Amino acid sequence: MPDLSVIEGNYLRDALDQPGALEDTLEVLNSHSGLEEIGAQLRKNDFQRILLTGMGSSFHALHPLNLNLIEHGFTALMVETSELVHYQNRLVDQGTLIIAVSQSGRSAEIVRLLEMKRSDSNLIAVTNTEGSPLASRSDAVVLTRAGQEFSVSCKTYLTALMALKWVGDKLCGEDPHLSLNELKQAAPAVRAYLSDWKKHVQSLVNELKNVVHLFLVGRGASLAAVGTGALIIKESDHFHAEGMSSAAFRHGPFEMLSSESWVLVFSGDDKTADLNKKLQADIQRGGGRSEMIGHDALLPAFRLPTTPNSIRPIVEMLPVQLITLALAARAGREAGRFHLATKVTTAE
Repeated sequence: MPDLSVIEGNYLRDALDQPGALEDTLEVLNSHSGLEEIGAQLRKNDFQRILLTGMGSSFHALHPLNLNLIEHGFTALMVETSELVHYQNRLVDQGTLIIAVSQSGRSAEIVRLLEMKRSDSNLIAVTNTEGSPLASRSDAVVLTRAGQEFSVSCKTYLTALMALKWVGDKLCGEDPHLSLNELKQAAPAVRAYLSDWKKHVQSLVNELKNVVHLFLVGRGASLAAVGTGALIIKESDHFHAEGMSSAAFRHGPFEMLSSESWVLVFSGDDKTADLNKKLQADIQRGGGRSEMIGHDALLPAFRLPTTPNSIRPIVEMLPVQLITLALAARAGREAGRFHLATKVTTAE
């Protein structure tokens, strides 16, 4: 069994700090101003579209909000900020409400977006950095309270998911008391899961033996964990992983199935859970290794706490974070320590 002491560094500290970060963020969510006025404008059809933008994990975190807005009858689009400023900038007009997510609030792409933003367009910011360019130049700002983060997005990502659910509920006119009551369940659920982090990591060290190809697949709101999960595995461990929709996996990657491939299937909500279970069964019949992440998962490390669907994206990320720790333990290196990149991307 690999020595787990190698992973007990700053990245693990940030991961274990996530319940507190969620509690601190929840405490200040109701104090943010400006959302009610913009939400009223939105519901009066003052905006033609809602443009959701970010980079990396900040972009992937927008998937649940995007679905929520569409379900409420709004026209919502997700566009990476770099693609937006260079190729789709005509979307930024008076009829567009922009929701931009950036943990630092000062990445190269976000700064360029602020430079091209029209004075008559509206922008809601979600950021972890008070006083950043994004926070100071937005019409409404929702600040998360994750605190300083060592490297790879973990607590900033979970708190962004919490803030974005709050933003969506405000814009759609949902009952704020119901919204807060759902969000209050996030921190206890995360704390309960992480209480067994060492046991989970030890089991995952064994599960990951001989894995060469790692895929994360899901549907709907689970695309947030799928995209961010693959990103942080590469970033934390220098181990290649791909994230995609469950349906997309059948269109080509299915041919890569072997004893060296491991496919993590996110069960997701009831709408497509049976389709995801069928995919897992087909993967195993095809000679691949596969595990399900969900409330009824067989492997304890992949068994999620029971929560409302609205905050499921928060707890879905936890098993993937522990995978990054298990891969690091297998490699005998500290997870999450950058060698080539930096915490804030300042070049496009």
